[in-house]
Amino acid sequence: MSETVTLYEAIGGDATVRALTQRFYALMDSLPEAARCRAIHPPDLRESEEKFYEYLTGYLGGPPIYMEKRGHPMLRRRHFVAEIGPQERDEWIYCFRRAMEETIAHPKLRDIIWAPIEKLAFHMQNKD
Repeated sequence: MSETVTLYEAIGGDATVRALTQRFYALMDSLPEAARCRAIHPPDLRESEEKFYEYLTGYLGGPPIYMEKRGHPMLRRRHFVAEIGPQERDEWIYCFRRAMEETIAHPKLRDIIWAPIEKLAFHMQNKD
């Protein structure tokens, strides 16, 4: 009988999810090509980074930290406070893809994660 391995485990667990979220926010905070995405975030990114880390941990099959602390993510509703248009969305996508390439070694695992993440990014857009 084979044991099911979650994406969370396959990419390296907590250390990789932490590295991914840290790198994502570092890129968003520093890249000129992510300025509009950065501008819709609070000045201090620590809380955003922590929430994203908690969310991704559960999303990838790890412990449901976000749900335990904060309830159902309701991501689209929680993001209505920010105007997310095509440019903000594309800048977010750029930072996430680059962070994934830098922190998740296996290309097939990145591909598995990428499709639903990209779909989610488009779903979060709330203005044209």
